[in-house]
Amino acid sequence: MKRLLLFISLTSGLAFGQTTQLISEETYNQMKVSGTLDPAVNYQLTSNTSNPVIHYSGSQEKNGVCNCMVPLDTTFILAMTPNDDYYSNLITLPFTFDFYGNTYNSLYINNNGNISFLGQYSTFTANPFPDSSYNMIAPFWGDVDTRDSTMTGNIGSVWYKLTPNALVVVWDHVGYFNTHGDKTNTFQLIISDGTDPLVPIGNNVSFCYEDMQWTTGDASGGIAGYGGVPATVGVNYGNGVDYFQVGRFDQPGTGFDGPYNNSDQIDFLDNMEMYFNVAGASSSNTPPMVIAAGICDTIDVYSGDTLKSIHTVDFTVMVATPEINQSLQINVTCPAYPNAVSVVQTPIGNEFVTVDVTFDATLVPPGMYNVIITATDNGIPVATTTKSIPINVQSYALGLDEFDNTFSIYPNPANDKLNIQLNNGKQASVELLDLLGNSVYSAEIGATKTIGIAHLNAGIYIVKVTNNNQVSSTRFIKN
Repeated sequence: MKRLLLFISLTSGLAFGQTTQLISEETYNQMKVSGTLDPAVNYQLTSNTSNPVIHYSGSQEKNGVCNCMVPLDTTFILAMTPNDDYYSNLITLPFTFDFYGNTYNSLYINNNGNISFLGQYSTFTANPFPDSSYNMIAPFWGDVDTRDSTMTGNIGSVWYKLTPNALVVVWDHVGYFNTHGDKTNTFQLIISDGTDPLVPIGNNVSFCYEDMQWTTGDASGGIAGYGGVPATVGVNYGNGVDYFQVGRFDQPGTGFDGPYNNSDQIDFLDNMEMYFNVAGASSSNTPPMVIAAGICDTIDVYSGDTLKSIHTVDFTVMVATPEINQSLQINVTCPAYPNAVSVVQTPIGNEFVTVDVTFDATLVPPGMYNVIITATDNGIPVATTTKSIPINVQSYALGLDEFDNTFSIYPNPANDKLNIQLNNGKQASVELLDLLGNSVYSAEIGATKTIGIAHLNAGIYIVKVTNNNQVSSTRFIKN
């Protein structure tokens, strides 16, 4: 049987005085779980694994929410064979990456959810940032395990591809230590020279996430993928000055309270995309992060309508300052129609603010507008981030399928007849109004009613239903 030899170092290289020890993969796993691995030893592991099964999603579509995931295809290269705490060979970049004013043309991809420039990392229990021991960019630093003990291919792999101006790394459906595949994570890192359209202009790092299901391996105190020492998301140059932390994650759920408060819940990252710029000489201050979860394109809203669900739109933006003990000033406005925007800011500690935005298009004429979010910290020097959310205000759209929880109408648009169905099955009063408020029909109806509307002029009408003094309304279109 062909034997697979993996060289796993617990440091970034063979340090002076460090000894080398050849042990089996089983022994390494036992020592890892028991916490008896010696940092002064350079462990070389042997494995009896033969012809490892490599899980590859073969996805041909980007993420349906934000489309920041680059589809895996045959242009991707397997970064390393299935393993626990291993890393890639040194990868030469066809471009120069600027990391806080320090330039690099090569790097390592580490299985445990990060890349590094000064050496390989096998460390499986994540530390918070800043940390002077590590020089890394970590979309998700946790105890990734891509081995599949069942040989069924249900635990994923780490892939990468190079463009002339960017590196894309995908941790595709990866499991956690010790060979667990009941929960998997899929996440992506892109670094660039700032010119590749994969990363928006003005940034050179992208984090992107699909379904994130676990946080912690067994050897880091995790139980069934959660608890123990949290996984870390962020960037750390290693000098104690140039860094930022997005958060630390150790539980299921969507809770998130900023980078330096309580540990967060992993589902917060689902379908999330984040962009950063770490280029240029150190300024000792990274600009704030503005994260608009799930907002990846133009938001449509309708003007001149009396139904809240149509003429207003609500969305939430999260703003965080990556450094500890900074504070934020946030301004949200629509320059063309300032009165259309209302905002509620909820600070959670100094470093994190949720911003609930409502855009009311009732008095806004059709057209394209931008809601501008400007976040400024109090670092030295002061740093500012601006994000624009495009709003497309339209006239009321013919053919829009409306419904109300109290009743349903069909078809919509209608020609000669309009059917009304009461969802509670009880009697109610129904009235049809034109847009000037004139009543064109009224009656008491039972559970269902078919109304003849052939005599009505083409246009938009309001259906008003009164039931037990509760009034509900919606609209229909007469062709």
